[in-house]
Amino acid sequence: MPLSSSFGNQFATAPEVFPQASRTRDVGTTSDPSGAIIPCVRLFTETVYSEHPDTGDLVEHDAPLIQLSFEYSALRSRVRASDPKARFFVASSGGVRAEPRDFAFEAQARQVLERFGAVDLDCLVDMSVAPDVDADYLVRVEGDVHQHCGFTSRAVPAMEALGWKVEVDRAYPFQVVNSAPEWYANVREDSDRPDWFALELGVEVGGARVDLLPALLDLLQDGREGGSLGELQGRREIALPVSETHHIAVEGEHLRSLLRVVIELYEGAGELLRFPKHCAVALEGLDEAFALSGETLSWNDSAGAREHARVLSAKPAPVVEPVELEATLRPYQRQGLAWLQHLRAHDVGGILADDMGLGKTLQTIAHIATEVAEGRGEEPTLVVAPTSLMGNWARELRKFAPHLRVVAYHGPKRAERRAKIAKAHVVLTSYPILVRDEEELTAQHWHQVVLDEAHTIKNPRSRTHLAAKAIDADHRLCLTGTPVENHLGELFALFDFLNPGMLGSAAHFRAWYRQPIEKYGDTERLMALHEQVTPFIMRRLKSEVATELPPKTELLRPIELGGKQRELYEAIRIAAHTKVRSVIRKKGLAASTIAILDALMKLRQLCCDPRLVRMDAARFVRESAKREALFELLEQQLPQGHRVLIFSQFTSMLSLISEGLRERGVRHLTLTGATKDRQGLCDRFEAGEADVFLISLKAGGTGLNLTSADTVIHYDPWWNPQAQAQATDRAYRIGQKKPVFVYSLYIAGSVEESMLRLQRKKRRLADAILAGELPADAGLQPEDVESLLAPL
Repeated sequence: MPLSSSFGNQFATAPEVFPQASRTRDVGTTSDPSGAIIPCVRLFTETVYSEHPDTGDLVEHDAPLIQLSFEYSALRSRVRASDPKARFFVASSGGVRAEPRDFAFEAQARQVLERFGAVDLDCLVDMSVAPDVDADYLVRVEGDVHQHCGFTSRAVPAMEALGWKVEVDRAYPFQVVNSAPEWYANVREDSDRPDWFALELGVEVGGARVDLLPALLDLLQDGREGGSLGELQGRREIALPVSETHHIAVEGEHLRSLLRVVIELYEGAGELLRFPKHCAVALEGLDEAFALSGETLSWNDSAGAREHARVLSAKPAPVVEPVELEATLRPYQRQGLAWLQHLRAHDVGGILADDMGLGKTLQTIAHIATEVAEGRGEEPTLVVAPTSLMGNWARELRKFAPHLRVVAYHGPKRAERRAKIAKAHVVLTSYPILVRDEEELTAQHWHQVVLDEAHTIKNPRSRTHLAAKAIDADHRLCLTGTPVENHLGELFALFDFLNPGMLGSAAHFRAWYRQPIEKYGDTERLMALHEQVTPFIMRRLKSEVATELPPKTELLRPIELGGKQRELYEAIRIAAHTKVRSVIRKKGLAASTIAILDALMKLRQLCCDPRLVRMDAARFVRESAKREALFELLEQQLPQGHRVLIFSQFTSMLSLISEGLRERGVRHLTLTGATKDRQGLCDRFEAGEADVFLISLKAGGTGLNLTSADTVIHYDPWWNPQAQAQATDRAYRIGQKKPVFVYSLYIAGSVEESMLRLQRKKRRLADAILAGELPADAGLQPEDVESLLAPL
């Protein structure tokens, strides 16, 4: 629709002070007693021609130009700046007199104009203007729309304040509204989907309401393609969709705050912000943005979205655990229970992401018991966990809530228990059974579903994820200390299960969040993602809430390779590096994963012990620097009464360590994925039957309580720092009374040292989602591969 005529004349903002050239006469004042000289500027656009930097071909494009004239009152006319005449003849009562040009004054005016950013066309060697174009200056050589608008909003009022005459063509496309816009937000229910809202955000100018979402989405698209939105510094001009010529100016800080809200709410299609009710908390960001900017925002929220957001983001009401629960919750655990009840009351899912050992299982059992005690547990709760944790869940339920009816739906005889499901309070099953018996489990309506070690569904295309998502439950909860292990796509997978639609589609999330954050380091999008997911994640660290825990000391223990083991490492590394480079050149980095992992696996095995490497060249190398260092460490620790957990990725390495322990007469136990009675082994260790417990990282990372140990040794580093942290927390958890020492053994200068650097990078990325602070090096880059395969 056309804008009003009053709007069309508002093309400048308030004047600013600009530096002016030193001069004997001020520009815009009387030049001599006979009269005044007034500089006159005309802004317009015209076609210019420039050489393409690669091809050298002439390229034409429209550019903002300036025509400069001087109005001599004695002449009663204007003189073009480009006119070479030095004097003019003027008729007077006494005849004809010669009137000289004031070139010094004109030069001073030119200096002022050039300080505003105008460039003399005579100075442009790579750009030309058609001969019939009457112009003197170009508005900024490398300028974009924002710089051109900036010239209009700053230079034009400054020139007018100096007494210059400024004319702007009606069709000039870089005009700026001079008055502060009146912002409005209109929220309504989405007619196409229940429990969804639609938001219109815009300004009112000249009596007309203008929706600015299309222009804001254009800015976001530019940020996604070209880098971080944090580059939006200073004032920014936004094109008004209903005008081909006018823009409004928004300060960079305010604009970034608005864009964060748009990022949170936009689902990736159309030009309307449509969002599910659990995303309504993002609306509070609009109020905060306008409060910080000092501007006002007019709301029309007949749908009640803001009230929903206020209630959802409010502090949970205090609760007390039910009397039937045979446990006294710690204060932070009671807060966790209140938070779980808060989510259930508002029909949204969440992630209980407390640090390992803080009692996520107990808090969940208290939540289930509260639901039953208050009459909301008529239908059962389904708990899905790794197979190795089935026994742990059954024990914890018997210990803390023996009044609950529990059905263990796993094992070969589970079909016999199927009839008991409907009358149970809790049904325990494993992820493999969830996939295998998907039809039976999804046919049942559940009061709630709880996923323990929920990162198991981190691949949204996996059968496990799809089966979990298909469960028909009123409420959903995830338990995991590692909501992000390797990349942000894993976080999307959890929320796709918890609150479908909250983060959009997988493709939208990848383009809107993951790529800008991981590839470009976009802190604005990270902040938007952080603000969006924070209300649905509860994360407490031991250092924050379990202050009674003794200190934990983490020690990196570098080990030097020597002799034949070092020679073998270099020989394998050179061959592997050559092969990997060749594959990457042919297929690219993304398609070279198998070759890279194969090369790294051989080098990692060699760092542990040459006997792990299945190569003829390794058969005759018996020395292992790390194995020797391990036994030296044990010889120091065991006589002092320390009890030790040793973790390794390789079960074959655990066998070699076990062999060495037997030779030295050291009592020990071994737990791997093949172990049947996990809890029995743990009980034996806790009872003091052994001083060393050998555990494979994958099998022993969860579900074990080994607080009698005070020393943890990670024999070989792994990509995922969270997996190692979880393993450490077998000993460092509530109930530990002694200081804990954690040793990470690695071969200095090898692939293992590079892996430790990557561990720190992945840990910072995971922490960033919860803290809203992005590490500088978030994604795996080609140079990381070079570092992993670098010489010793």
